Amino acid sequence: MSVDNRPVDALPSPAPAPPPPPAAPAGAPLARRLAAPVATLAGVAAAFAYVGAVDPNEPGHYPVCPLLQITGIYCPGCGGLRSAHGVATGDLAAALGANAMAVVGYGVFAVLWAVWVVRATKGIPMRITLRPVYWWSIGAVAAIFSVIRNLPFGSALAP
Repeated sequence: MSVDNRPVDALPSPAPAPPPPPAAPAGAPLARRLAAPVATLAGVAAAFAYVGAVDPNEPGHYPVCPLLQITGIYCPGCGGLRSAHGVATGDLAAALGANAMAVVGYGVFAVLWAVWVVRATKGIPMRITLRPVYWWSIGAVAAIFSVIRNLPFGSALAP
């Protein structure tokens, strides 16, 4: 019996998960299977090329973080553009100094993209499914990173 005195099998079941987006079938030409990962990489490369060319360290090129501007508190994303600029220009030390968590994110993206390409080449659809505990853990790490970088002993993590 459940909490509201109805039999457990009489409780409404949760809505089914939406179907995954259609992937190119295994028999599709290789170019079609690789279209989405290549287009994604092209978009990311274009964004990094732009940030590499237009220096976020010079004022006036990009908007200021509203949280930082209003409260003076660094959010988890503060320094992300400077970090991307450091990666785009090959200055990994500057990238880590601007936003270490963003650099980790770039690495995670690179690994997932490589897995996506390998799976697409083999005709296996790519689907990332994480249990809620992992999403909560990612959020907790971002929150802890944000708090630590705003404290005096964590100033090394501040941009």
